[in-house]
Amino acid sequence: MPMTRQELVEKLRMLMQKSSPKKIDWKSMTEQTDIVSLGFDSLSVLDLIYDIQRGFELEFDAEQITEVKTVGDLVTFLDGKLKSKFGQG
Repeated sequence: MPMTRQELVEKLRMLMQKSSPKKIDWKSMTEQTDIVSLGFDSLSVLDLIYDIQRGFELEFDAEQITEVKTVGDLVTFLDGKLKSKFGQG
């Protein structure tokens, strides 16, 4: 079932917190937050992608999110994938 943007942000916060090697004030994460500032490097971002795919029950290639820079970009990407999955896109 599709989620609101806020629900997507909350779920991403949980998944990112689990995957990030960095100690972050996760409550301060917003859609404007740059993903790199959350401590993800090229290796840990692959773990994050895997966690996102499992957490949202989606499949996509890592190359599909190369333009994603902020949490909001990722929310927009996931929102589109979820709408397609549920026939609303």
